[in-house]
Amino acid sequence: MRVEASAEQIRGFRLRGHGLDQHRLDRHRLERHRPDRHALNEPSEAAADPTAAMLDAAGRCGVQNSPPGSAILALDARVGALSAAHFEGAIAEDRSLLQTWSLRGAPYVFPTADAALFTSGVLPPTEEAARRFLPGVVPALDALGITLTAMTDDLAAELPAVLAGRQLDIHELGTELAPRVEPRLSAAQRAYWREEGPHAPGQSQGEAVVHFAVRLLALRGLVCIAPRTEARAQFVLLSEFLGAEPPEADPALARADLLRRYLHCFGPATRADFADWVGVGSRDAEAWWGLCADELVPVVTESGERWLLATDAPALADAVSVLAKGVRLLPPSDPYLRQPDRELIVPRERQAEVWRAVGAPGVALRDGVAVASWRARLRGSRLDVIFTPWGVLSDPARDQLADAADRMALLRGAARAGIELAAE
Repeated sequence: MRVEASAEQIRGFRLRGHGLDQHRLDRHRLERHRPDRHALNEPSEAAADPTAAMLDAAGRCGVQNSPPGSAILALDARVGALSAAHFEGAIAEDRSLLQTWSLRGAPYVFPTADAALFTSGVLPPTEEAARRFLPGVVPALDALGITLTAMTDDLAAELPAVLAGRQLDIHELGTELAPRVEPRLSAAQRAYWREEGPHAPGQSQGEAVVHFAVRLLALRGLVCIAPRTEARAQFVLLSEFLGAEPPEADPALARADLLRRYLHCFGPATRADFADWVGVGSRDAEAWWGLCADELVPVVTESGERWLLATDAPALADAVSVLAKGVRLLPPSDPYLRQPDRELIVPRERQAEVWRAVGAPGVALRDGVAVASWRARLRGSRLDVIFTPWGVLSDPARDQLADAADRMALLRGAARAGIELAAE
């Protein structure tokens, strides 16, 4: 089977895959009708459970939480009716959401039930792939003459003695773990291990190695990020956070499921697109791709041949009819903005503005189309939101942006939003 798809179909398919076509719950209406939820005006709201909807949205392809606070904004763009209490309670109380380092070594939030998929499923299966996943640690390991796999094994062996019953930030973890590895090193290796490294003043090479390798400890299911109570993220043993040892995962099954989730949200795509999303090299993608090769069909697009799950081909064909009503404010690291075909969502002349290595803005979608970038700054009890429109905005569009900014202000703990439109 061979499929052809237009840019409009691909855009609609991805909006649907990311849950951005769904009716968003209105938190204010939910609160007004709390005594009788079945009295809500629209059927989709009557049966809606914000927490269940949040878990569904988080599980589609995970949600990056950097800069801190991004995840709740991304989830609200899909769910609505979301509050900080819903989000924080899911992590800190019922622990139905888990936060840990995952794709590309970035902090991610996803359902605890999907932990294997976003940890074991991301873990590079070979030494070469792991080195490409963490290129910053390679010079130190080469100087030490130690493989990344062996170093991670050593750190895993020492981890319980340092972290059991405690919560430590990454700097504390590096300071305490690095000395415990020294007895395993030769005299020459120890001398290098103690030298000041290139990453931060006063930080030893050994501490820097720990900082990198903790990402692999997270993907091995050994540590996770604790609910935030301090300015810096704190790490805790995953088994202590969950109250039990996590179920043992089959890495191959987890990798296959991860690829399926990716293609359901970002398809049609190539191996290289997937590798970029995971954070490995293109040649490494076969360890995932080969597991599902017989489930895929080629898709002819304006950009060339791409691949899609065969079971999603009907949805792609029908995606031209996808509706995504309303305004949604996507944070800079929103999953939808990780698309390989950037021109499908952001005009070419605006791409340098949106995809910046540092200080990137968010993007405002209106009816599924990107219409502006946005930046926000908390000033006391007010959240100032500056929109830079990418064309002339109608009065209804401006009103919708203002309403969306007010929702974001509540999620950020502000009493109200101050709105500014930059010169169009």
